[in-house]
Amino acid sequence: MLRALTLRRSLQSLHHNHLKPLISTAIPKNPLNPLSPARACSSLSSPSASSSASELRKYLGYTALVLFSAAATYYSFPFPENAKHKKAQIFRYAPLPEELHTVSNWSGTHEVQTRVFHQPETLEELEKVVKDAHEKKTRIRPVGSGLSPNGIGLSRAGMVNLALMDKVLEVDKEKKRVRVQAGIRVQELVDGIKEHGLTLQNFASIREQQIGGILQVGAHGTGAKLPPMDEQVISMKLVTPAKGTIEISKEKDPELFYLARCGLGGLGVVAEVTIQCVERQELVEHTSVSNMEEIKKNHKKLLSENKHVKYLYIPYSDTVVVVTCNPVSKWKGPPKFKPKYGSDEAIQHVRDLYKECLQKCSVVPVKNDVDINELSFTELRDKLLALDPLDKDHVVKVNQAEAEFWRKSEGYRVGWSDEILGFDCGGQQWVSETCFPVGTLSKPSLKDLEYIEDVKQLIEKNEVPAPAPIEQRWTACTKSPMSPASSTKDDDIFSWVGIIMYLPTTDARQRKEITEEFFHYRRLTQVQLWDKYSAYEHWAKIEVPKDKEELASLQARLRKRFPVDAYNKARKELDPSRILSNNKLEKLFPLSDTI
Repeated sequence: MLRALTLRRSLQSLHHNHLKPLISTAIPKNPLNPLSPARACSSLSSPSASSSASELRKYLGYTALVLFSAAATYYSFPFPENAKHKKAQIFRYAPLPEELHTVSNWSGTHEVQTRVFHQPETLEELEKVVKDAHEKKTRIRPVGSGLSPNGIGLSRAGMVNLALMDKVLEVDKEKKRVRVQAGIRVQELVDGIKEHGLTLQNFASIREQQIGGILQVGAHGTGAKLPPMDEQVISMKLVTPAKGTIEISKEKDPELFYLARCGLGGLGVVAEVTIQCVERQELVEHTSVSNMEEIKKNHKKLLSENKHVKYLYIPYSDTVVVVTCNPVSKWKGPPKFKPKYGSDEAIQHVRDLYKECLQKCSVVPVKNDVDINELSFTELRDKLLALDPLDKDHVVKVNQAEAEFWRKSEGYRVGWSDEILGFDCGGQQWVSETCFPVGTLSKPSLKDLEYIEDVKQLIEKNEVPAPAPIEQRWTACTKSPMSPASSTKDDDIFSWVGIIMYLPTTDARQRKEITEEFFHYRRLTQVQLWDKYSAYEHWAKIEVPKDKEELASLQARLRKRFPVDAYNKARKELDPSRILSNNKLEKLFPLSDTI
C-alpha cells in the first residue's frame, strides 16, 4: 500500500509539473513559435509553404523517433517468458508472494517480512538447515515465541523457529533434572513434568515463551534468593554453523557454556537444554497495599523472609502494592482469610469511571463491543487509557482507580507455583526494564528504593503521562557473564525495574504519538539514572538508537559491563559468517568484517 501511495503521488506530481508545459508547447503564446496559431494561419497564405511543410515533417520525424524508442525499450525489457506479451498496466501491483512470512512481536512494535522461515521438526533437520545456510552464507536468525518487546529474534533475511521441537526428552526424578527440546513452551514444560512432582525454580510473568528464547535473553522471575532462569541450565546442546552440534556444560567447556547460556542466539541454535528443577509445591500469595515510608522500614525483612517478592508502584501516588509468595506451611496450612470485597466489588469503581469518561467524551459504545462487566481489570485499564492515553490528568485518574482496585483486592491466594507466579501484564505495550546491583541480602544498599524515588520525581517534574505500574523485582546473581545480573560474588543481589506505556489502540497515528512519548520517558531515565545506578537494560527490551553518536555511546557502555571481546571471539569461531545474527546484534556488538 505504501508503494502504491508513493507511486500515485509521483504520478500526480508528474501530471501537475509536466503536462502543462507539454500543452503549452503544443499551443504556445509565443508568436515566434512555428506552431503558434497565428503563425500557422499566416503560413497557409504565405508563399513559403514549402519551408513550413519541411518543418512539419521534421517534427513528425521527432515524434516517430520517440514512439519507436519507447516501443523498442518496452519490448527489450527482460520480462520472464510467460510475461512477454502481457499488456503493461501502470496501476497494477503484484500481490505478495504466498511464501512471504510476516513475523511480528507480541506488542506489534517490531515486524519483518521474510521468505525464509524454517521450522525443523527434528535435530537432524535443524542441523541440515544450519549447515545449508552456513554454506550459502544466508542468515537464519533464531526466533522464539516473538514475545520480546524489542523483537531481538527478528530478521528480514531469514529465521529459524523451533516450535515443532517441543518435547520433554528425559526426566531424572532423583536429581530433579529434565532434558527438553528448546522449542517447548514454559507452560508445556511445566505441564509435562508435574506428574513427576517437579517444576521450574522460578517463572517470568508470561508462560508462552519457548525455553530456548527465555534462556538466551536472560529472563528472570522474582526473589532475592533466586537467580535468573539461565542459572538453572545444567547443560545444553548447540547447533553451530562452523563446528556442527556441540554439547557444553559446567564440566565440558565451561567458559563457552557460561557465555552461551545467555548468548542472545548468536553463538548457535539452542537445540536441547538440561534444567535443574525443584519439587512442585503450593504457594500462598499475599497482596497488600503500603507506602514508601513503610516500605523503607520493612524492605530488608521483605527481601530476606519471602521466597518471591515484587513491588508495584502507582505513579502520581504514594501507593505501593506488595506481592509476596511463599510455600504453604506444612504445619499451619494456608491462611484463613475472608476478603473485605469480592472480585466484582473490587472492580466496580473502574467500570463506573469508564462509563463516566465515555459520557464526558460523548463516545457512543459500539453495539458489538464486549460487555464491560465481562472485562478483567487490565482490559478495563486498556479501554480507559485508550480514551486519552497521553493526557496526564486522565492517566492520573486511571492510576488512582488502579490504586483503589489494589486496596480492594488485598488478601491471599493459594495455588501451585506455576499458577501463582504469573502476572497479567496487560495489553500491547512499550516497556523498558533495567537491572542494577543493590548490595547483598545481609547488607542491602537501598539503591533500589532510591532509584524508584528518582523515577517518580522525573515523572512528576516532566509531567509524563506514565501509567501504572512501575514494576520492581529482585534476583540473586548469575554466573552467565552476558546477563545484566552477572557477578562473581555469590551473595550479590540485583533489582529489575520496568517502566511502561500501553498501546491500547490500533490507530497508527495515536500509536506513533504514544511511542514518541514513551521514548521521551525512557530517555529521561537513561540520561539521569542509568549511569548513576550502573543500570543496564534487559536484552529483550534494549532498543538500538538510530543516532550514530548515541549508538557509539551505547556500544562503549556495553563494553564496560559485558565481555564483548570474548563474546565476539566466540561468534567468530562458531559462526564466522554470522548467519545467526541480525541488524540489532550487529549494531550492539559490531565486528570489522560484518556481512
